[in-house]
Amino acid sequence: MHRFEVWAPHAARVEVAVRGARHPLVRGADDVWAATVDAAPGDDYAFHLDGGPPLPDPRSPWQPAGVHGPSRLVDHAAFPWTDAGWRGAPLAHAVLYELHVGTFTPDGTFEAAIVRLPHLVDLGVTAVELLPVAEFPGTRGWGYDGVDLFAPHHAYGGPAGLKRLVDACHAHGLAVVMDVVYNHLGPDGNYLPSYGPYFTDRHRTPWGEAVNFDGPGSDQVRGFVVENATMWLRDYHGDGLRLDAVHAIVDTSARHVLEEIAVAVGRLAAHLGRTCWVIAESDLNDPRLVRAREAGGYGLDAQWSDDFHHALHAVLTGERDGYYADFGRLADVATALRQAYVYAGRRSRHRGRRHGRPPIGLDADRFLGFVQNHDQVGNRATGERLSMLAGVGRQKVAAALVLTAPFVPLLFQGEEWGARTPFLYFTDHGDPALAAAVRDGRRREFAAFGWAPERIPDPQADETWRRSRLDWAEPARPPHAEVLAWYRALLRLRRDTPALGAGRWDELRAACDERAGTLVVDRGPVTIAANVGRAPATVPLGPGRPAAIRLASDPACTCDAGSLRLPPDSVAILAPPDR
Repeated sequence: MHRFEVWAPHAARVEVAVRGARHPLVRGADDVWAATVDAAPGDDYAFHLDGGPPLPDPRSPWQPAGVHGPSRLVDHAAFPWTDAGWRGAPLAHAVLYELHVGTFTPDGTFEAAIVRLPHLVDLGVTAVELLPVAEFPGTRGWGYDGVDLFAPHHAYGGPAGLKRLVDACHAHGLAVVMDVVYNHLGPDGNYLPSYGPYFTDRHRTPWGEAVNFDGPGSDQVRGFVVENATMWLRDYHGDGLRLDAVHAIVDTSARHVLEEIAVAVGRLAAHLGRTCWVIAESDLNDPRLVRAREAGGYGLDAQWSDDFHHALHAVLTGERDGYYADFGRLADVATALRQAYVYAGRRSRHRGRRHGRPPIGLDADRFLGFVQNHDQVGNRATGERLSMLAGVGRQKVAAALVLTAPFVPLLFQGEEWGARTPFLYFTDHGDPALAAAVRDGRRREFAAFGWAPERIPDPQADETWRRSRLDWAEPARPPHAEVLAWYRALLRLRRDTPALGAGRWDELRAACDERAGTLVVDRGPVTIAANVGRAPATVPLGPGRPAAIRLASDPACTCDAGSLRLPPDSVAILAPPDR
């Protein structure tokens, strides 16, 4: 027997179809309809509202036939977990690796990803961040247009496949962060409006109507989202959440839904006896996201540092389009290293106004630092990675600055060997009109930057997805093997050098010479010196700095007589010798 429940305030009659028969549900408190019916895990079912067509369950645990098919019951207690001793780890000590299941391996499944976990362990990664895996249209996509938020994607391997991947990660000592999207849902297969006021026209997002977090009926919607957040950690043993684009979540309630999520996750973590993280993506430069609730914040664990990325990317590539117009000086990189936000109340030319506020009182481990991620690569017209835009030398400089920064570092799949495969935007919408709209919209977007429409890859084309898959033969070939060795050495140095861990800004000094193109960062007994200028540069070391090179991206980096000589596009790390 199984108890079916569904919130449907607009319906006058609700039935559940299971095992070839329809059964009426009874309206209860808060317009939640319920009935206990003869059904068991593995049974397919669907709801009918007022005699209408079959609809998937808003809380469907499995959609084996995709977003338009029936739901399927799952017994989460039946999975044979082997991670009983897993207790998680502090976020401040983590190194995250952003992974898209559908392109990480040729097969693009949870099961196939397990085979590559030893590579991540050998690299020095401690946590895997999965791009959204909630059920989305078709068999391929980024996952940010998901519609069945409780159901792991069927083409990746469904609930059992995800559990096997998480269990294997824990066996390898890797935490798992789930990327979740609560600022919008995709249009294809989105049946939530049939059930109730999940969305509102009182607010708008770049993707359409906003989720109803503060209007009539929002109590149930908030409960839906909070329950989803904790479900990934409880039923799938996830170790954390990455909340997508929280700046697009509009909530005027006295208690913001982000705070509600953080409180619920904290309570669950205490109950489970293990560490669980909540990490936000936001471009607001608002420290309230991660400030303690006692100090008026939402109490999230960390947020992405977009300014650090933008500052570093603009310096290394010379790009000044869009939001990169606000960056381009080495001084911006130095500022980001010192306080995460370059824009902490100063005027942004791109925005035409002042932006951000200082993160006073926060440690650097409340921020994630990176120079590549799915957005910054995939939202480009042709999905170029940094290695393709700036060359191997500058990618090595970027890696050194990210992996010696005081932030929690995040890498994007394939970055560690300078992958030449692009990461393109791809979709698999079954609705021809929607597919055409996505294709034409992307071409119009990049036409504004001078791109010819025929040069923009078609998101719906199978080839676009296939080109985005990692080539696992690359790491053994030059120059990829050299880049991979560099990342491994940097992560080993970070792990073995306490001063390089995420933490305090008061132990960091950063100075630059714009004309020479040099940046020098001191982190306690460690000095990181980079030259992104066009000519060789000499950096005086001065008293108190180490005089021995521990790692150098170029053999022409030399150190003697109190000075460091750096060829163009190189970086050297100086530290006292190992004892």
